[in-house]
Amino acid sequence: MDNERLIIAIGRIERALSRLEAAKSSLDPSLVARHAALKEEMKQAIRTIDGLIEREEI
Repeated sequence: MDNERLIIAIGRIERALSRLEAAKSSLDPSLVARHAALKEEMKQAIRTIDGLIEREEI
C-alpha cells in the first residue's frame, strides 16, 4: 500500500513539473523582467527595514 501511494505521489509530481515547464515557456519576457525588478525592490525594502530594526529606529 505504501508503495502504491509513493508511485501515485511521484506521478503527481511529474505531472506538476510538466505543467510548470509548459507555463514557463509561455511567459511574457516583459513580465518576467518586471517581476525581477519588483523582487529586487522588495529585497531592498526589507534590508532597509531590517537596518531600522537593528538600530531600533522604528
